[in-house]
Amino acid sequence: MTVEEPRGTHFVQSLERGLAVVRAFSADETSMTLSEVARKTGLTRAAARRFLLTLADLGYVRSDGRNFALTPRVLELGYAYLSSAGLPEVAQPHLERLVSEVRESSSVSVLDGDEVVYIARVPTSRIMAVSISVGTRFPAYATSMGRVLLAGKSAAQLDAYLERVTLQRLTAHTITTPGRLRAELDRVRSQGWAIVDQELEEGLRSVAAPIRDRDGTVVAAANVSAHANRTPVEDIRRDLLPPLLAMTARLEADLEIASRGRTL
Repeated sequence: MTVEEPRGTHFVQSLERGLAVVRAFSADETSMTLSEVARKTGLTRAAARRFLLTLADLGYVRSDGRNFALTPRVLELGYAYLSSAGLPEVAQPHLERLVSEVRESSSVSVLDGDEVVYIARVPTSRIMAVSISVGTRFPAYATSMGRVLLAGKSAAQLDAYLERVTLQRLTAHTITTPGRLRAELDRVRSQGWAIVDQELEEGLRSVAAPIRDRDGTVVAAANVSAHANRTPVEDIRRDLLPPLLAMTARLEADLEIASRGRTL
């Protein structure tokens, strides 16, 4: 039996229950009846109905008369933090333009601890066993964006990372020794981009480039991913890298304009 922490006098239980209704929906249960929502949240049917109808009035839920489903407006709840930084909303049109040009999926991520977290993405087709979306995390050492971000760290920060990280063998190609990873990061820092060949998942190749702020600090990374069986590494370097570098240059210019606007 789990003992719940005592709630403060400020605690609003109705808000907790409303959020529980929103969280009840998932990729496996995108649409549910009133009874199903009540059962999953532990609410009475009457309470679940009130919350669902209130969410519908606010535009976060839609109903066909029997089943309820979330609307795209719920993304506002999660994007409030991301958009405050400006990067996701500035990056999105650049990703869309790049994807329309190269016909491969493209993403932007930042480093959070020892992982990359996706903050913007435009997919073309699913090329990984795991579905990627905004918020997806992967270990930095095995991804092209992660290596670009790690290469942008100071020597002391990189030393600390290599001392604490466990380099797990995710595929037969994954670099698993600190010495080899350090050498690869040195190369990435020197050339200004990274290609990772099937180290995160078999059959997946990707190329990434840094995104710098107005001071030249690497704040994010962008990538293009492709199937290994139809895109040799040479083709990635020749056909995907130049458009990616051009996109990050345009994105950096727009970020500088955005940052100037926020300081006015």
